[in-house]
Amino acid sequence: MAKEKPKDKEERKEEKKAKKEKHAKTDGVKKVKREKDEKRAQIDGVKKVKKDKKEKHAEADGVKQIKREEHGKRAKPDEVKNLKREEPEKSAVADEIKKTKRERREKRAEAGAVEKTAKEKKHKKEKKEDAENIKDDHNTALVKAAKDTHVTADLLKSLEENQPGSVVTKKEDQLKIKVKTAPLVGPLVPFANPLADENVERRVLKGIKKAAKAKALKRGVKEVVKAIRKSPNPSSSSEPKLPLAIVVFAADVSPMDVISHLPVLCEDKRIPYVFVPSRHKLGEAGLAKRPTSVVMVGKEKGKKAVEGEDPWKETYKRLVKYVKRAGTTVKI
Repeated sequence: MAKEKPKDKEERKEEKKAKKEKHAKTDGVKKVKREKDEKRAQIDGVKKVKKDKKEKHAEADGVKQIKREEHGKRAKPDEVKNLKREEPEKSAVADEIKKTKRERREKRAEAGAVEKTAKEKKHKKEKKEDAENIKDDHNTALVKAAKDTHVTADLLKSLEENQPGSVVTKKEDQLKIKVKTAPLVGPLVPFANPLADENVERRVLKGIKKAAKAKALKRGVKEVVKAIRKSPNPSSSSEPKLPLAIVVFAADVSPMDVISHLPVLCEDKRIPYVFVPSRHKLGEAGLAKRPTSVVMVGKEKGKKAVEGEDPWKETYKRLVKYVKRAGTTVKI
């Protein structure tokens, strides 16, 4: 077998070339690394120099600060001396200001005293003049009263005839006449039965006022309707001794449809009711700011009620009695 020598040489050459190329590449990489390390070393050196400079500057600033503080300490005693010199001057100025203020007050007080004496003199003169005028007026009034006695007598007679119940009072020789007038009441609704008379109305309104204080009162159509519907249905066998509530209507409500459905509801639930002529009086008795068309008085006290001398149960019993008595005299 013949050996292939030229081929071996060529392969060796190629291998050498490849090795050289590899070595060159590695040398290049190493060079780059060296350059980077040198650059880093240079940067670190620059940073070190900067740090050293900063430290030197800081030391210099510290020395300057110490010097300033020492200079300030030296300057302070001088300032204290100046302040001590200025203090007596300031106190002297303050004393002068106080003196001037005192003088002004004294002058004002003297002027006020002079004015007071003048005012007192004037006041005394006016009092004397008023007393003289009062005496003259009193004398003239007595003369006039003596002349007009027959006129006042005729006036009283006419009042008694036209408007009975008028009152005449006498205070300091003067007659005061209180004419009794009927309260202003609007047209009453046609279904206002039973309608309370004067005595029953007075007692019912008094009871409503007590109910308002005992927090056992519900005002207005909405509240009353709600309470009536919530109240239990009555048993057909026997009537309760005391009803759970009483309803009081105002008879001068306009339009009448506002309360026209309520009497029927009351009758279904066997709740006694009564009509009062004036809604203004009803609102006033219920401690409301406006006139009230309907009011419901409950049997039980409210939770926030304060216990007083008059127990609520007794007043409620009396109120039921008055309302039932009014119901016996129904106007047809």
